[in-house]
Amino acid sequence: MLHEEELSILRDISQSVAFADDRHGKMGQLIADGYVMKDGDLFELTPKGVTAVEEHAAALGASDEEQASPIG
Repeated sequence: MLHEEELSILRDISQSVAFADDRHGKMGQLIADGYVMKDGDLFELTPKGVTAVEEHAAALGASDEEQASPIG
């Protein structure tokens, strides 16, 4: 299971956002786990990485809906 920091990195990559050097340490693990691939100097999500970002966004959307709906 991915940690919040790793999911944040995947979201940044999917949105073509540059990220700080201190987060590069996590990239090796994400590449090894098959979520990210390196293309020259750029990082790209693999299909597995895209799925992880989409599933996380869907899970956040579901929890937002639960919080917004009135109880009772």
